[in-house]
Amino acid sequence: MPAIANYLVFLLLAAVLLLVFFVIYTRITPYNEVLLIRQGNTAAALSLSGAVIGFSLTIASCILHTSTIIPFVAWASGALVVQLLTYLVTTRLMSMSKEHIESNNVAFGGILGAVSLSVGAINAACIS
Repeated sequence: MPAIANYLVFLLLAAVLLLVFFVIYTRITPYNEVLLIRQGNTAAALSLSGAVIGFSLTIASCILHTSTIIPFVAWASGALVVQLLTYLVTTRLMSMSKEHIESNNVAFGGILGAVSLSVGAINAACIS
């Protein structure tokens, strides 16, 4: 496949995977991040941003370390599961409820985003 076609395929797949992650992540959380962010909720923005950036790091690592589409999608799918589990485990361990984010508790939003980002970075390194 020509280099430009390969670039476009991986770029399109990465965008689709990021969109899939975004949709699933915002569905499993008990609050509406997009609405809260539109209302100026910093905690929701920090939490969602960390998750998206963390997943993006794993997508970038998948692109760097795979040369064909099937392994790329497989690794990215695994990374998606890890990021979702990170949210579920973190909120359980910290006894975090939807009220913490909805009330704009920036400390909770910040730590949730930081944990997601950290796990994403570690996950990305493990793919290499």
